[in-house]
Amino acid sequence: MTILREHTSTQFDIELKAVTSSILHMGELVQQQFQIAMEYLNDGETALSVRVLDLGCQVNSLEVDIDRKCHLLLAQRQPEANDLRTILTALKCTTDIERIGDQAELIVRRAEMLFQRNELSLVRPCELARSASMVSGMLHNALQAFAHPDMEIATQVIRLDTQVNEEYSHITRNQIKHMTENPQTITAGLDILFMAKAIERIGDHAKNIAEYVIFMVQGSDVRHTPVETLPGQKNP
Repeated sequence: MTILREHTSTQFDIELKAVTSSILHMGELVQQQFQIAMEYLNDGETALSVRVLDLGCQVNSLEVDIDRKCHLLLAQRQPEANDLRTILTALKCTTDIERIGDQAELIVRRAEMLFQRNELSLVRPCELARSASMVSGMLHNALQAFAHPDMEIATQVIRLDTQVNEEYSHITRNQIKHMTENPQTITAGLDILFMAKAIERIGDHAKNIAEYVIFMVQGSDVRHTPVETLPGQKNP
């Protein structure tokens, strides 16, 4: 289901629906990139790393196409109120979605370094699994919040970011302790830390998308709003 509101222009409806559908498709592609990147870290199958990069090319093309369509809508239709917020949200979302793809590619590049140096056994990449699972859920829900749109789901995504940050801090502490006690693992450990940061950044981008959804629905900028005061939450 994509966003579609009533307009005086049927053509405008069609164009807006096409933009939102493209954004959701773009989101599906980066979800695949992230999932495949983590699979590559586990087994080192070269075909997986190639697939992540191929998907990245598709994501980049979609970003350019969506931006072009949004700018045309702004120039030709001169939307107001909800329609204007929807298009502005679309522009912001495409930027964050594309950057999620970039982070997935970073994970692949760092994993490749581990495999090339045959150092995977020196570190514990399994520590990244819990964080990756949490972030994958955030990304899925952020896209669902945009598709429907749903402020409650968006708020849940924003709240989860704190847990992801805590998990990243936990991984960082463990890796630094391990590298300190085992200096021969420092290079490999740094690769793990870069991947952990990439996963945490994907969570940040998912959070951004959720914040844009709230802006789109009710016009509130909640980027620096305390989580406990966010709109769209059910009473306990």
